[in-house]
Amino acid sequence: MITNKARIVGIGGNIDNVSTYFKQCTLCQMVYRYQEWKAGLHNFDDHVVLTLELCIFLRQNLQNHTAVSRTINSLEGLRGVKFPSRDTILHAYCHFEALTSHDYTYSCINCGYYPAVVIMDLHKKGAFSMAVSDIKEPPKNFKGEVNIEEFWNSVNFEMIARGFVPSRAKNPWAVHPFYEYWAPWIGRHTRKGDCVLNTEYEKVLPVRESPEAELFMITEERLMDELKKQKVGTVHKLCKACHIDPRGSRDDLIVRLQQEMKNRHTYDKVFQKIWGASGGWCVIACPHGVVYSLKFNLRAESPRDFTDLPLSWKHIPNVSVYDFARGLATHANLRFPAIIPFKPHEGRLAEPTPENISAAQKGKLEVSLSWLVERSPNSDGSGHPITGASSHYVLYDKLHESNTKDQRDILRRINLVPELQGSLNSQIAEQLFGSMRKNNYFLNNMSPSTHVFLMRNIIHHRNTSVNFRLLETQLKRGLMDQRINNITLNELGQAVLASTHTQQSGVMSVEQKSPEPMQPQTLVSSCDDEYETCGMQCEARTKFQNIKPSWAFWSLTFHSDQEKLLSYVLDEQKPRQELIVKKGKICLVREDFWTLGLPQDMEATVGNACLSIIDGIARAQSAEVG
Repeated sequence: MITNKARIVGIGGNIDNVSTYFKQCTLCQMVYRYQEWKAGLHNFDDHVVLTLELCIFLRQNLQNHTAVSRTINSLEGLRGVKFPSRDTILHAYCHFEALTSHDYTYSCINCGYYPAVVIMDLHKKGAFSMAVSDIKEPPKNFKGEVNIEEFWNSVNFEMIARGFVPSRAKNPWAVHPFYEYWAPWIGRHTRKGDCVLNTEYEKVLPVRESPEAELFMITEERLMDELKKQKVGTVHKLCKACHIDPRGSRDDLIVRLQQEMKNRHTYDKVFQKIWGASGGWCVIACPHGVVYSLKFNLRAESPRDFTDLPLSWKHIPNVSVYDFARGLATHANLRFPAIIPFKPHEGRLAEPTPENISAAQKGKLEVSLSWLVERSPNSDGSGHPITGASSHYVLYDKLHESNTKDQRDILRRINLVPELQGSLNSQIAEQLFGSMRKNNYFLNNMSPSTHVFLMRNIIHHRNTSVNFRLLETQLKRGLMDQRINNITLNELGQAVLASTHTQQSGVMSVEQKSPEPMQPQTLVSSCDDEYETCGMQCEARTKFQNIKPSWAFWSLTFHSDQEKLLSYVLDEQKPRQELIVKKGKICLVREDFWTLGLPQDMEATVGNACLSIIDGIARAQSAEVG
């Protein structure tokens, strides 16, 4: 027996005076303890045992921005009993999450493992408590590469070890921030390998005399943008500290500070107050709001942090949206001159000629990136796996596109791209931060290791929820029971409808491990009778460049899978407004398809879709259509 005073803690209250035991191997003396979940219990330290119901309840409350301590306070008031200390419950919950088999995939079911378009941003106010002076300089042979699996496994081990040691101070597995041992999180399918870049140590080196030097500093424009977000009390204090008249409105004070910031001494004071307090955390998200990369900065953010992340990916996104686009492109291209990460035109949408700049200013310049809608047929081996394009652009988000004095930056605006204009929400990261900011009151008071562990875990559960809502929207809730088990992930990590012969079970666990590549069913294809399911042969038959004007091609018959799909689409007993096809900006519902081949007017969207296919076939065949 270990103790007969253990306590089981659940939503309903406590069960006291519980006996816990250990077993020991008679041969090797290995000690075993109770860690079985079948009874619905999670053993933390042999003295405190949580019910699984309470663990899941705490998880749901964290997703709704309620700290563990506040949740326990509410339960104590409701049940009228005294629970264990808040720190003990928090550590027990982290212990539970560390022992749960999370895959931390960090990818979107629509964009797959390699999104073509991403939004980058910094949550500056999300920070853990630490003194920058406590961070030692890295060894001279450190090259800025960190093993991501080793680091995050060590964080996991610290959470698990808390169930075996009396305090964090005595925990031999405690993780402390060091430049050479501090890694971001990137899903294993998205990243190149286990070694990822984290070159924050370069921020503390003396600034070199080079064109890159200015990029190591936060520009005055970016600092002013942050200053405008501050409360009036903060602006008043800054004015007093800089010996500026603190009387007047908030806008008056900001204008005075802006004028005074031309003085280096004033600039440094404002920087220390607004930006230098903490590193915050960097995020790369897809347009649907799913987070792909999460980096916890030890020092103030710079373009270096956002260069480290995509350069650790297998495939750099074709379009990156960032609030300091010019700085990111310049820093990355100067740092990696052999590969030039952002090209052509240094990540601009067009060559920065006076003609192009003038056309963009007048709203007459349009740069079509058609491969965002349909994969480029002339892609080479270096192209993105989804778009086929090898171009990499860096654009400003819409809130910051005017915060630059360089006229050439007008060629980095989203509204120049018709495929993005009106459809890309460049503020998706800001909306994420608006939600996550509600967690700062408890996350910012945690130790660095607990902060990063819980942050990664909270974002993981949020990603899972966003992915499920995306799937729910696509399948239109009424069909969830019929089709949820037929959904799987293809080799690119995108959700597809699996054929009956290749179906995987329980697909929409976004945490499923290493899914086998599955071939999606297609809405339009023709195959020989020998094929019973849709696969690569259907896709090959329907590629524009493969379609031929021959009777043999057009006389192909449907196979059984296609007949079932056609019957499903044309079934008049099913919901009329169910979404059947979404291709770029084109959305077709079931009712639209009922107008094909019938003695009535064709629905305009269907007609336009048919004509766009004809146009695509003609272009692929180098033919002109009148």
